[in-house]
Amino acid sequence: MNSFYITTAIDYVNGSPHLGHAYEKVLTDVIARYRRMMGDRVHFLTGVDEHGQKVQQSARKRGVSPQQFADEVSAEFRALLPKLNISNDDFIRTTEPRHKRVVGEILQRLFDQGQIYLAEYKGFYSTRQEQFLQEKDRNPDGTWPEIFGEVTEITERNYFFKLKQYQDWLIGHLTAHPHFIFPSFRQKQVLEFLKEPLNDLCISRPRERLEWGIPLPFAPDYVTYVWFDALLNYYSAVADRPGVWPANWHVIGKDILVPPHAVYWPIMLHAAGLPLPGGIIAHGWWLQSGAKMSKSTGNALNPLDLVTEFGADAFRYFLIREMNVGQDSEFTREQFLVRYNSELANNLGNLVNRTLNMTNRFAAGVLPAAEVTEDPERELHALWAATRDEVLPLWAGFQFHAALERTFQFVTATNAYIEKRAPWKLGKSAEAKDQALLRTSLATMAEALRLANALLRAVMPTAHDRINAVIGHQPGADWQAELHWGDRLTGNKVAEALVLFPRPTPPAKA
Repeated sequence: MNSFYITTAIDYVNGSPHLGHAYEKVLTDVIARYRRMMGDRVHFLTGVDEHGQKVQQSARKRGVSPQQFADEVSAEFRALLPKLNISNDDFIRTTEPRHKRVVGEILQRLFDQGQIYLAEYKGFYSTRQEQFLQEKDRNPDGTWPEIFGEVTEITERNYFFKLKQYQDWLIGHLTAHPHFIFPSFRQKQVLEFLKEPLNDLCISRPRERLEWGIPLPFAPDYVTYVWFDALLNYYSAVADRPGVWPANWHVIGKDILVPPHAVYWPIMLHAAGLPLPGGIIAHGWWLQSGAKMSKSTGNALNPLDLVTEFGADAFRYFLIREMNVGQDSEFTREQFLVRYNSELANNLGNLVNRTLNMTNRFAAGVLPAAEVTEDPERELHALWAATRDEVLPLWAGFQFHAALERTFQFVTATNAYIEKRAPWKLGKSAEAKDQALLRTSLATMAEALRLANALLRAVMPTAHDRINAVIGHQPGADWQAELHWGDRLTGNKVAEALVLFPRPTPPAKA
């Protein structure tokens, strides 16, 4: 059994969860579930980043301690996970002792090796991003990009990590591992960034300016820079679990790829003598009218509103079906309803209802065996084989939107097969041939439903289980063996009905 370790970025607790957080959790969960289905021993980590200046400032505004503020917001992020049916194995908080211990050990190791030194810094600082800026970070007109918020000029003594001495090493690593960052055009952006010389990384803040952080073990009057602290969570969470590190994939948003995850993080690991992860998946943003959804712009949607209204499975399906991993995508309630009605209710839900209804109507609720194979059956069998053989590589390559598109083309074809065979007409005939075709059509539509449902397991786990329950199917341990057309449903008793995706209630007229 292969070990597979995957992480999300840890969410900063200066605000409540929004759509972007929900998407990252669902995307990572789909990958984790898929790897479990393929037989891997999966460890799935998510969590929260609780230190830093923004948390301290937010807590002061509320009149509470930073720890109390972090406790409250962390609880919101933790509560989001079961509501989205996220199958994480661990949840880390950067205020936990296990994390602080590892951060302290690595800082001390790097300091003892001469990788960290004390120097005076004068320059510009972004509180919003909690990072020091350079002149090259300005807009062409001399202003600072909106992402940095308020920028101030400061002078202070701090500790620095010798980041720039590893620049050539990092370029060499990325060149030798061209698929380290997915999608590949993001890796090209990182290499483009590395054409400019790196500066050493300021990894401390004086306690007189910032108290809320992990003290430097060799200089307790300073706390650790939040990025140096936060990036170590992926390792600190499994440092005492032999055989888990390194991670196979880190799933993050594109906005924290450069420089934190693609530059600071691999260099920090390499300098500390730790093996690098297999790669980084940098997903895109959800847009609304072309603008990023975020707390700062005030247009972020509360994901729980749609989950409460339509259920976690429909929400998960939309996120994975709509966004090509790595690209940006628009989110509107209107587009959500289009996919919900046309693909989930009218297509998949309709196939489930027809299968149950006609099996009860014409076969006393017991699925018969297929008895004949003619062109309609041969065409559907061939389409299934082609669908399965296309979908598996798409899953492996993170092309989940395309995999779902192919899967639902098969569902559409199954509904077309039902129209072609018209069991409701065959059921009125007393001829032996028509009765054999009736039994065949009932068996075929049920088996096609079982197979399509197997491909939906990682995205809609609850719907997957409910469909199997109503057709009397208990999947075996070998998921890939489930993907072969067969007769394993013969003799199963089906349920009377199942409304998987109820029609949304239209708003009341004024």
